[in-house]
Amino acid sequence: MAGDLDKIDLKILKAMQEDASRSAAEIAEVVGLSQSPCWRRIQRLKDEGYISKIVAVLNPEKLNLRTQIFVQVKVSRADQVNLQEFSAAIRNFPEVMECHVILGAFDFLLRIVAQDIHAYEKFFFEKLSRVPGIQEVNSYVAISEIKATTALPLKI
Repeated sequence: MAGDLDKIDLKILKAMQEDASRSAAEIAEVVGLSQSPCWRRIQRLKDEGYISKIVAVLNPEKLNLRTQIFVQVKVSRADQVNLQEFSAAIRNFPEVMECHVILGAFDFLLRIVAQDIHAYEKFFFEKLSRVPGIQEVNSYVAISEIKATTALPLKI
């Protein structure tokens, strides 16, 4: 639990959210520790699941993935079986960056990336619309991004 973390742990997590490619020595310098204790804390944070993985955040513009679409999906029956079947199908689509179960008029909210609107149209007709049990789909194309972050708001 977050209550088990002290200020140094939170500073390490904050520093790693900013740039996890830094060495333990560099992070130690930022948080005010020597290298060995810092490295041990990082290992503990990994072992305890506070750090679930370390990845590279890629630039979608450079990779020609300039279109971001938010999609609301309503399934025909919102029972456990339908929700699980839809979830399993969605996990196989690399275009789907995020999928959330939501409350309200729709059951799922997806964030999808594509090269352009034509690529999304192809994804929609060849993949998404073929998932059994979908009743309704509403798509919203983002025209610009105001804020995007992977950093959680840590209270230090």
